[in-house]
Order: sequence, then C-alpha cells, then structure tokens
Amino acid sequence: MKVLVPVKRVIDYNVKARVKADQTGVDLANVKMSMNPFCEIAVEEAVRLKEKGAATEVVIVSIGPAQAQETIRTALAMGGDRGILITSDADLEPLAVAKLLKAVVAEEQPGLVLMGKQAIDGDNNAVGQMLSALLDWPQATFASAIEIAGSSAKVTREVDGGLQTLDVDLPAVITADLRLNEPRYASLPNIMKAKKKEIAQKTVADYGVDVAPRLTVVKVTEPAKRSAGVKVESAADLVSKLTTAGVL
Repeated sequence: MKVLVPVKRVIDYNVKARVKADQTGVDLANVKMSMNPFCEIAVEEAVRLKEKGAATEVVIVSIGPAQAQETIRTALAMGGDRGILITSDADLEPLAVAKLLKAVVAEEQPGLVLMGKQAIDGDNNAVGQMLSALLDWPQATFASAIEIAGSSAKVTREVDGGLQTLDVDLPAVITADLRLNEPRYASLPNIMKAKKKEIAQKTVADYGVDVAPRLTVVKVTEPAKRSAGVKVESAADLVSKLTTAGVL
C-alpha cells in the first residue's frame, strides 16, 4: 500500500510570530521555518506503517515556495521514499490545497492519505475533511492510534467524552493528532541519504486546478495584552472582586 503524506512549511513553533506593520499578514522575513508539528507526526506514523509491513511506499507532498523542498528533505530523512513539491508563492486557502491534493491522489493512487489534523499557522483544521469530501473517501480525524488490517483501518480518536474507535475502509483520509506518536530525529546518515532521494518539481498550473482565493484578509492584529493579576488578602475580598466584575 502506498501512503501519501502532505506536509507544510510553517514558522517554527518556538518562534514568536510578528505581525507586519501594515497589518496585512504575518512577517516571515528572517524567521526560522520548519515542518508543521502535526505533519511531522503524520510522517512518523507513515514510516512506522512501512516498518511494520503495512505500507510499501511513503510519498511526501508539499505545496509552497521553493524553500519547502527543505521540509520535504526532512520528511525523507525520517524515512519517506520520494517527494513531490508543488511550487506556489501564494499562501493557498484550504479548499485550493484540497483540490491540488485530490489531483495528486489521482496521479499517485495511494491506499491511504495520512496528514496532520491542522497547520499551526492558519489553524484551519479543514484540508483533511475537504479532501475526503472531494475524493468521496472515508475519513477519520484526530487519530491517536492507527491499526491497518487488510483493506481497512482501525482508528482511535480523542473526543470530549473519551476515546472513539472507528473502522474505515481503505482508501481513506486519516488526520493525525498530537498523541499519535513521538516523531524520531533524523540521523546524519539518513539526512545524507535524503539528499539523493527524488523530489519531483511541479507547479499549480500542471494540475489545472482553480486556486483563486475565496476569502479576503481585512486585517491581522496581535492578541490584546493581558493585564496583570492582583493579590487579594482574603477569600471575602476575592468574592467581592468577582462579584464586582460580574463573574459571580
């Protein structure tokens, strides 16, 4: 079974994002970029499926600027077999990304699309669900455990009330949650091997997909600064302040 794993290049999660002076978006100049953490978890799970013999090939695909090739190389160093880079200087909306991934699926014919549940930059949590709808494939989101058995997958997912277990027929779209696994660090030999692995270069135009934006960003601002807390002398003072604030 071939597993397709989409990955995204985002601002490193250790970096504090800065808003542009004109409030048109987030400033990416001279900012450390890395693979989206949820995508990293999806790559790790796909590699583990291959190591168990449930998968035969792990194909990494990324949509973004030319620098996203570094993100693909990281995934290849973790154990991916080959990569596909669809170059786009624009930050595409989830629907456009889902349409492009649908076109990639039509070419590659994978038995499973395994992806992060969301990207930490846009936090849309939409591409996996949209891709499932476009492909008319079963979906299992927020996976915390995955077991492949023949032509089906058993997926454990976290819900408000505890854990839910789903059986989905393959091919399917599965999105990875935080507790699915702990991604490995790529060893130096694997990093060197990844440099020789194939990355096919594509463009959005190659797929003939309409990626015109449907949304317009009006303004981007930083969250309002929180005011400092105050100490109270007694429980009675606390109740009094909460009552005055309208909390009680």
